Amino acid sequence: MTALERFLTYVRFDTRSEEDSDTFPSTAKQLVLGRYLAEELARIGLTHTGLDENGYVYGYLPPTPDRAAEPAIGFVAHMDTSPDVSGTDVKPAVIDYAGGDIELPYATLSVQNFPFLSRYVGQQLVVTDGSTLLGADDKAGVAEIFTACEYFATHPEVSHRGIAVCITPDEEIGCGADRFPYERFAAREAYTVDGGELGEIEYENFNGAAVSITITGVNIHPGSAKNKMKNAVLLAAELISMLPPAEAPAHTEGYEGFYHVTDIAGNESCATVRMIIRDHDRERFEARKAFIRDLVDYLNRRDGAGTYNLTLKDSYYNMKDKILPHMHLIRNAQAAMEAEGIAPQVVPIRGGTDGARLSYEGLPCPNLSTGGLNFHSVHECIPVQALDKMTRVLIRLAQ
Repeated sequence: MTALERFLTYVRFDTRSEEDSDTFPSTAKQLVLGRYLAEELARIGLTHTGLDENGYVYGYLPPTPDRAAEPAIGFVAHMDTSPDVSGTDVKPAVIDYAGGDIELPYATLSVQNFPFLSRYVGQQLVVTDGSTLLGADDKAGVAEIFTACEYFATHPEVSHRGIAVCITPDEEIGCGADRFPYERFAAREAYTVDGGELGEIEYENFNGAAVSITITGVNIHPGSAKNKMKNAVLLAAELISMLPPAEAPAHTEGYEGFYHVTDIAGNESCATVRMIIRDHDRERFEARKAFIRDLVDYLNRRDGAGTYNLTLKDSYYNMKDKILPHMHLIRNAQAAMEAEGIAPQVVPIRGGTDGARLSYEGLPCPNLSTGGLNFHSVHECIPVQALDKMTRVLIRLAQ
């Protein structure tokens, strides 16, 4: 089975994770795909396969006899998709891209908005109908890993190291490494296959934190509200306006950090503002958190103690320091890509991956591209050629 065939199968499973869930994994529908993937690993020929009670899929492909003394390599991807965009009833389509805008039934992939499209003229693209995300983040990574494993299983004459595989749930809500089954993972070095455009190699990621601020207002009938009402919705809007306007995702790039308001909900009596904080530099990251704390303290002094209740929790840290002693992982990835005619690009991740958490737990785990584009969007797509090339890169890494 090709990586494309697998990918088109996987994206039809709705596996959105849910941030407010009190279960693990956060959604039962992830377990449906998990069972399918565990059975597929067994069919391919991996040993010690299974789906554990927390939703992690795992398996091991033994090395060829001539490589038995070498350490295994690990490949990690995640099965959940972002809760930000619908993943229900995904309708993937493979198109021959001849250039220009791509008119989907419910959206348009325009060259003006997505100039990178010009690099893919003459290739096949997998797109959606424009009403859902596609799920290349990260079902493309799953498909590439499984297809690479199947190659070795069906070509026993090809020498390779042992391959440990783990597919995680809930990565999109920052929990993918929370209950990682280290005891079942035979590798001591690994790669997450969870990146974007073909050729990207990443070992620097944001330090990340999640912020929730609950605002308690005083709701009085508007006819008699003067000097009495504290409208929680208006207080929330004012709080948002006090964030540095140039330090938002829409105005930052590269190593620049940001504050990103993700949602606001409530009424006059009570409102909640949620945001994420990101920065590659640890000192600036801590300064950003201190700014939010100071802002809440100021507003509580102004509007009354207890009006604003802050919850701030670190999500992950920059894995750079944990990867530097293992830079052969980066060199090996560069060599594998070059051997497949791909120009490798070592770039910082403007986000986070399971690999950051795993690296801090002692499993160095830089991130590799999947080839996908426009993640977390109805404009998401992936070139078929990228699926094939990344499969070949993984095969070379295991050799």
